[in-house]
Amino acid sequence: MISKTLTSRARCPLTWLAILLGCVAVGCQNAKGSTPSPAPGAAAASAPAAAHALAITDTEVTVGQLHSATGTMAISETGSIQAERLAIDQINQGGGVLGHKIKIIQEDGASDWPTFAEKAKKLLVQDHTASVFGCWTSASRKAVLPVFEKENGLLYYPTFYEGLEQSKNVFYTGQEATQQILAGLDWLQKTKHAKTFFLIGSDYIWPRTSNKIARKHIENVLKGQVVGEEYYPLGHTQFGSLINKIKAQKPDAVYAIVVGGSNVSFYKQLKAAGVTAENQTLLTISVTEDELLGIGGENMVGFFAAMKYFQSLDNDNNKKFVAAFKDKYGPKSVIGDVTQAGYLGPWLWKAGVEKAQSFEVDKVVAASPGIELTTAPEGYVKIHPNHHLWSKLRVGQVQLDGQYKVVYESELIEPNPFPKGYQ
Repeated sequence: MISKTLTSRARCPLTWLAILLGCVAVGCQNAKGSTPSPAPGAAAASAPAAAHALAITDTEVTVGQLHSATGTMAISETGSIQAERLAIDQINQGGGVLGHKIKIIQEDGASDWPTFAEKAKKLLVQDHTASVFGCWTSASRKAVLPVFEKENGLLYYPTFYEGLEQSKNVFYTGQEATQQILAGLDWLQKTKHAKTFFLIGSDYIWPRTSNKIARKHIENVLKGQVVGEEYYPLGHTQFGSLINKIKAQKPDAVYAIVVGGSNVSFYKQLKAAGVTAENQTLLTISVTEDELLGIGGENMVGFFAAMKYFQSLDNDNNKKFVAAFKDKYGPKSVIGDVTQAGYLGPWLWKAGVEKAQSFEVDKVVAASPGIELTTAPEGYVKIHPNHHLWSKLRVGQVQLDGQYKVVYESELIEPNPFPKGYQ
């Protein structure tokens, strides 16, 4: 299931020696930019030179950031950008990684999936970044995945997602479906006795696949019924007809995966139509504190979210993280699940590099399984051989101030991106 690397990013220096050897050792690019295959027996010789393909000097190592700083997804991805930069600042203040300070090249995916793929290629092929921290939507991740696999790049992806994926070139620092969707629905039935469900999502791969998994769990495991399922384009703002359908069906629970800026319109219109926590149970897996900042706590108060992290978590790691984040970005800044997962990326990469004693992608990948981060704001994480993290499921209830009150916390859940019966 682990994707194979298709090509090497290694390029030899354009010296008379490399020309004389015909670039046999590491397959440097010709004038047209194509990369000839290494000659037989060249693999061993190429290993020491592979690091030269990465943007590393005696004092610096370059990494990339690839998120939507503009467009409908900016409301969700800005926090990840900020958290990754905070982590990198802290790492640099502590001496960097293997004695190298981290330099960042940031690119804007602009909420457009082809743009993500284009920028990913730039970061790997032109900028030679040692790793990239980025993407939010599954659509953007799917767009860049072939690029990372072809160029043997390394991506740290921070968002909870539908699972059903595993790649040598990606570490998934958010949760997959068994840790969030299945565990959250179990909680919903157990505590709210929900039997009928109305599924809502933005119209792209993550909400659709997540609701496919949710429907199977509701019908086959919980023995419940899905009484409605609706999807709307990213950026959609008119939810009147959907709200009328919800009011007509009167489900025990609404399961909402509305993404990005559309959340603001959806929840404000729900409240305006009289659909509130007083008369409707709603569980979302897509509204973090970042989105709540735009929605307003008063428009969602009493509704629930199933995630692994909330800003309100009461532990020493999180108190230090929240204080540092607010010190850097202002007292009114907020931290959501994906923001925290974004913060984990640079720290996990640092740990992998230092365990491998190398920046080379293959060595970092090989060294990473089993790495534990006891300083994680969520409390504790550990990298599984399948490149996902052990983590807990938490359910939070929206408060008037735009924060979540944690009402449930599970034990650590082993990641299983390919659950039997849900594929």
